[in-house]
Amino acid sequence: MKTLYMIRHAKSSWEFDVSDEKRPLNNRGLKDADLIGKELKTHVKSIDKVLSSPAERAHTTAKIVLSHLDLPESIFSLESNLYDFGGSQVIEVIKNCDDEINSLMIFGHNHAFTSIANMYGSERIDNVPTAGVVVIQFDVEEWKKIKVGKTLLKIYPKSLR
Repeated sequence: MKTLYMIRHAKSSWEFDVSDEKRPLNNRGLKDADLIGKELKTHVKSIDKVLSSPAERAHTTAKIVLSHLDLPESIFSLESNLYDFGGSQVIEVIKNCDDEINSLMIFGHNHAFTSIANMYGSERIDNVPTAGVVVIQFDVEEWKKIKVGKTLLKIYPKSLR
């Protein structure tokens, strides 16, 4: 069994004149990431690997969410191929994961995450909102063999406010 946790970065700010990759979270984003972290603490049993897009908004979301989970820092790393909006690079990252990893948590971007949730999940999702979480379980032993799995959980900040 393989379990994928996809967490879209929280709401970012357009207030600063910085490149897309450097955009920070805005106040709502900071609060939503915190809400999601607190909620995930009640759902997450164990995570073997955590990967985040290097974009500031995704990395900050990851740090805030992970501050609520009792996970070793050694399982976290930045993955440049998660800075992807289409999804093909994200799928490649997932499918190339070491098969020793049974539960993978990734932080990244839309439209990639909504596309992947619809391609591989059992429920249709119109849009994974900022700081939204989608968890999909696959009945396989190897990441490269994932096909349509079961959408186990969807958590959106709006429902927690």
